[in-house]
Amino acid sequence: MAVSDEFIAYVRDLFAEVPNIAIRKMFGGIGIFRHKLMFALSTGDGNIALKADAHTIPDFQAEDCTEWVYETKDRKVKSMGYWYMPERLADDPDELLLWAEEAFEAAVRADQNKPPSQRKLKM
Repeated sequence: MAVSDEFIAYVRDLFAEVPNIAIRKMFGGIGIFRHKLMFALSTGDGNIALKADAHTIPDFQAEDCTEWVYETKDRKVKSMGYWYMPERLADDPDELLLWAEEAFEAAVRADQNKPPSQRKLKM
């Protein structure tokens, strides 16, 4: 299922308060990037997942959100550390900005855990 231009425009509008974002089509969905780090994604089904880690997963759990997972060709379930964002954020740009900032910080922490040659964010 291809992502429509209307959906991309919706996501761009939704994340309008988040500085320096880029949206890229990928694997039938979209990646939402900031400073070359993907901090959110959508598989094209209208749901958006934000990057999470040990610092932020409790916030998603408190909102009864679920983790985004996918199935590999050999039928293994894989996680990449993204959790579906609470639906209420779509109607609250200030709160969405806070969650997006936390998701970006989770992406930064994940990037910092990579070997220096593989990091996308050069600090």
